[in-house]
Amino acid sequence: MIQQIQPRTAFLPTTRPDMQQRSWDQLDIAFITADAYVDHPSFGPALLGRLLESRGYRVGIIAQPQWNSTEDFLKMGKPRLACMISGGNIDSMVSHYTANAKPRSEDEYSPGGKAGLRPDRATLSYANRARQAYGKDTPIIVGGLEASLRRLSHYDYWTDKVRKPILLDAKADLLVYGMGELQTLEILERLQMGEAIREMQDIRGTVFALSEKGLADMDPEYRVITLPSFEEVSERDKLSNTPTQEGMKAYAKAFNLQMTHENPILGERVIQRCMDRIVVQNPPAHPLTDTQFDELYSFPFTLDAHPDYEKMGGIPALEEVKFSITSNRGCYGSCSFCAITSHQGRMIQTRSKQSLVEEAKRMVRHPSFKGYIHDLGGPTANFQGRACAKQESFGPCPTKECLWPDPCENLQDSHERYLDILEALEAVPGVKKVFIRSGIRYDYLLEIASEKTRKRFMNHLVLNNVSGQLKVAPEHIDPQVLDAMGKPKAELYEKFSVLYKETNEELGKRQFLIPYFIAAHPGSTLDSAIELALFMQKTGFVPDQVQEFYPTPGTVSTCMYYTGLDPRPQKNYAPIYIPKGRERHLQRALLQYNKAENRAMVIEALDKAKKKDLSRVLLARRYPL
Repeated sequence: MIQQIQPRTAFLPTTRPDMQQRSWDQLDIAFITADAYVDHPSFGPALLGRLLESRGYRVGIIAQPQWNSTEDFLKMGKPRLACMISGGNIDSMVSHYTANAKPRSEDEYSPGGKAGLRPDRATLSYANRARQAYGKDTPIIVGGLEASLRRLSHYDYWTDKVRKPILLDAKADLLVYGMGELQTLEILERLQMGEAIREMQDIRGTVFALSEKGLADMDPEYRVITLPSFEEVSERDKLSNTPTQEGMKAYAKAFNLQMTHENPILGERVIQRCMDRIVVQNPPAHPLTDTQFDELYSFPFTLDAHPDYEKMGGIPALEEVKFSITSNRGCYGSCSFCAITSHQGRMIQTRSKQSLVEEAKRMVRHPSFKGYIHDLGGPTANFQGRACAKQESFGPCPTKECLWPDPCENLQDSHERYLDILEALEAVPGVKKVFIRSGIRYDYLLEIASEKTRKRFMNHLVLNNVSGQLKVAPEHIDPQVLDAMGKPKAELYEKFSVLYKETNEELGKRQFLIPYFIAAHPGSTLDSAIELALFMQKTGFVPDQVQEFYPTPGTVSTCMYYTGLDPRPQKNYAPIYIPKGRERHLQRALLQYNKAENRAMVIEALDKAKKKDLSRVLLARRYPL
């Protein structure tokens, strides 16, 4: 069946003729994004754009503008209230480069998957060009993942240096961190009332810059946490131009303070000096209520890419999420290599069952819908409520994790709620199956759910929510690596593997468990990688693809990678082993020891680890010449 093309008027304006169709002479907000324009709630500009549209604002989308001139920025004229900029759903540097810093040949968020349609450091590039296009009197507001995770001084893997807070490099007026809905509404309401952007120093979930005098004059509404300065955290030896020990310790301390003061309930201001400026991070925005969260998904999304992209091959990233439903936001799993806790927070936000059912009913009416909801979840599908009752009054614990190293005694079970939602969506006429692809935390299921709930959940999962394969993320099996990752013990993965197999056998199903593993994570030695390779050899599973640890801004693991220290409060800056250079590639090769092209590297790794005798085990099969 040929997919029906949505009329342009079903989308937010992208051109001057689109504005004229709506009888608009000027935009209120020019929304610039490094992704192609997709009218789906999984894409930030669409979600925020629809929210602002519902409040009566005239929003235009400028997707992937040419950054070497102001022409694309001015194609719908100068906005009346503000220019808002997002670096896209994925960090632009991650979008452009692999974990080995090699250019990627494709970009899933661009038309036809074509690479090169966004600049490196898109937020910076767009902000500077927008200032040139719109002048000094138009507020420039940056947000999205790229800006959010660079809001303070941060290690940059691609230059191997610490960079300044992005607000200063972008020369923007304000930075919105986190998911941004509440902040954005407040900013625009105050701009609408004539308030200057420089006066907005009290909005939660925002970052701004001022002078020493400005800091002294600032209303002391919150307690102030002072981080080591940019100069301290970026200190390098003048002769060797390498980071000093003092600088790396200061960086780890700054990261620790930032991480332990991300509390939306008991908010505190965090400040960091940089040259002659002071960057001020206001407390995080409050979590959305169920009603607020429901509203975001009630807007008339087409669930399609803009029709202009049809002739270019569409937007590949849409296919995976097009018929997926977001039921929750935030994560208290606190995996060291993940930045979700810093961006979305550790307090789970949920939608009502009725809202989810209504979205499913609208999805069924889409001409391309075949009866299958590809996912129902969020960062972690089976986290469907607050971690504990205490979070309502005190927020997340600053120095204690919910699941690591062991589950907190106050952790609440939300599997029954998830089952209730799954059953409600499965009952919607036109829905054949609801799959779970966003991942479940098996340790949460095994250690928190009651035996009765666990049995019911596993039966339902195996019968209804898996399509041949269930993907889970043990990430490693070596205890010291798992500890560095903030992941559960390997025994729990093995226990879940047995439970999954037994449940399939009981229900007459033949489905497989597909684990994700990470190579070369901080804490992983060659011995650790060999241990994981032997585990794979024993279980008979070797992954087709292995993720090599990627030090991206905003994660605990990236702080470890740069400093060689563990910044988590429980570890008190303990030294940690960091694989770098060729060893990273050797560890990755070990995880795919069965590939002929990896044979030489596996032998090299075993030789370096003084375990040549294991070559008989790992390299027993014959390889073609």
